[in-house]
Amino acid sequence: MNMKYGIISLAAACCLVACRPAEKDYGQYVNPLVGTDIRVVEGKDKNSTEERGHIMPSVGVPHGMTNWVAQTQASENKCYPPYYYFQHAIQGFRTSHWMNGSCTQDYGSATLMPLQDVLATDPESRASAISHDRETATPSYYSVALDDYDIFAELTGLSRAGIMRFDFRREGAHYLVVEPNSDEGLGYVEIDPVQREIRGYNPVHRIYQGWGKEAGFSGYFVVRLDADIDAYGIWENGEVRENVTHVRGDTTNVGAWIRLSATAPCRLLVKVGTSFTDIDHARKNLEAEIPGWQFEKVRAQSSGIWNRTLGQIDVESSDAEKKIKFYTALHNTRFLPRTFSDVDGSYPRFDASYTTMNTGDGSTYYCDFSQWDTYRAVHPLFTLIDPARNGEMAQALVLKGHQGGWLPIFPSWNNYTAAMIGDHCISMLGDAIMKDIPGFDYEAAYALMRRNAFEPNTDLASYRDGKGRRAMPSYLEYGYIPLEDFVPDAFHRQEQVSRTLEYAYDDYVLAQVAAKLGKTADHAILAERARNYRHVIDSATGYARGRYADGRWIEPFDPNRFVSYICEGTPFHYTWYVPHDVPGLIHLTGGEERFVNRLDTFFSEGYYWHGNEPGHHIAYLYGYAGQSWKTQQRVHEIIDREYHNTPDGFSGNEDSGQMSAWLVFSMMGFYPVCPGAPYYVIGSPSFEKITLTLQNGKQFVVEARGYTDEHIYIRSATLNGQPYDRFFITHEDIMNGGTLLLEMSNTPAR
Repeated sequence: MNMKYGIISLAAACCLVACRPAEKDYGQYVNPLVGTDIRVVEGKDKNSTEERGHIMPSVGVPHGMTNWVAQTQASENKCYPPYYYFQHAIQGFRTSHWMNGSCTQDYGSATLMPLQDVLATDPESRASAISHDRETATPSYYSVALDDYDIFAELTGLSRAGIMRFDFRREGAHYLVVEPNSDEGLGYVEIDPVQREIRGYNPVHRIYQGWGKEAGFSGYFVVRLDADIDAYGIWENGEVRENVTHVRGDTTNVGAWIRLSATAPCRLLVKVGTSFTDIDHARKNLEAEIPGWQFEKVRAQSSGIWNRTLGQIDVESSDAEKKIKFYTALHNTRFLPRTFSDVDGSYPRFDASYTTMNTGDGSTYYCDFSQWDTYRAVHPLFTLIDPARNGEMAQALVLKGHQGGWLPIFPSWNNYTAAMIGDHCISMLGDAIMKDIPGFDYEAAYALMRRNAFEPNTDLASYRDGKGRRAMPSYLEYGYIPLEDFVPDAFHRQEQVSRTLEYAYDDYVLAQVAAKLGKTADHAILAERARNYRHVIDSATGYARGRYADGRWIEPFDPNRFVSYICEGTPFHYTWYVPHDVPGLIHLTGGEERFVNRLDTFFSEGYYWHGNEPGHHIAYLYGYAGQSWKTQQRVHEIIDREYHNTPDGFSGNEDSGQMSAWLVFSMMGFYPVCPGAPYYVIGSPSFEKITLTLQNGKQFVVEARGYTDEHIYIRSATLNGQPYDRFFITHEDIMNGGTLLLEMSNTPAR
């Protein structure tokens, strides 16, 4: 197998981030094919979509509106990414809005496919066999040989517009088909042969709360060709019609086709503009981002932007495989949230209304916040390396709250979803406020966060549509969610104990914000509610445990069994979910010795599950009990076991950057155990030197003196030349710049 990855460093036409000059080629260490295959995990079903990384090898720019990617399967259904490595046929090239690494849905997409001699419209029928030996994937460039047609296809792109290059290497009839990927059969497409333009849309529909309802916007596209058209037409449910310029699906699959005038071998350039607003804005976005036909110029722009983005963190190591692991992960953190506004600031109003809004100030409106995942490490990473953008993302959440009435829980495809548990937009906003991230109104954000935390939504219709915290009346009455409350109006029903623990954490974060903003009465209430974790952790057994309204604990009880009152895990997994009060958890579960012994059992007997997010902080808890050396050991074990530079390199859904953000932080040597509390627990770095170039013009350096694969333990530390003995470092210390010098050893500092 000859997977090719890496890019050539090119001068960028523009730069969207504030960072160091592009002195190095960081893109050469990115392998976008990592996580595109299946890793079969012991004890799991081979066909389980949860065991797939769900990464797509797309091109574009960080946080782009559209990702430009090869398609191996046509559906926009839940848990079907556009591309799987184990599927060896390409159906076309998609304008994708897949939430990278997730198990959600693509939406509003369209697919383009060049064909030779045979006009085939069905995705499986038109697919061409490929060989991965003739496939190249980088952040800014993708190419593959379509063996059945003897066509060489290339992709590059920016945020809202992309360009494709198709080399037809045989003489004959050269076709291009364009298909809006509407699973509901409601797509629209039209052809303007004089202008060499194909345009259309794919209406977006919701999943989770409001499943199947219209999302209030469509994915619009404008396709332009640089060659003359000899024939054209449309198809509907496989019936091909010539000289028909438009068709709208009526629960039918539709698309457009053209045949080039040229019959000799030739090269076709195709540009695509996209928008969520309307076709006119898709055209404007195309004209603004790619006004010409210079494929290599666009590739250079994309390459330069990625190189500068990746170069914000410079690692020094002689181990190229570790660099690939690190920079591939850093790349994966920069897909979501996605740009949702056009070049002129237009975007669809939140909450399914088919109304156009405008940011009005040149800022970007973002969507697709997979917050149950990304609050943990993705957004904390942005507070370090891209705080300005993180502030714009926070402002987008405030706008959503104002437009829909409630702060959303898991806002995706520009709608409420209540897809997962918790209320973690509070965590993301609160973490930004506690770290003084600019770009949004703290008081406006607090008002929305407070409503979620204090008011049950009594309007049943809007509650069922995803507005407001789930099971709030129970939580406020009992201080926990009892087993009698089945939480019926949620995608994840029940999970009462996990909800209680996550709400307690969210209340802690909001309490910190309340204190900062001078809301003393709110702070007192929320600080007490942050202790609600005590109601669902049984001090007698030392485990999280289901509880009835009358206070009885559930019987029988097995902490290692997957049960309905725990979200995607076991009671043992969720026992550790008290990130805001680890000392309190240590006391509740029997003291430091028992706490450490149980952590040891958790890891040594194989209960730790890295493929899902609730446990990502657990390896970092040893430091709270005075045994940081075990954190250092466990983190390196996890990195070596769970991450590989291969298509099956992830042990579970990458989940919108969170699996990768854990790796980025852990390889740098610290991790945000409790977003909302502005500090990071120190682990053990994977490089001799890491340099973060900050937007304030300063640099923070982690130097691991004497580091090798065996020398992973920290013997001593200094911060800016002064002895340092804390197991954490503050956000302020990092943002002030300086050097954390770690003396490494092969012997634990017990």
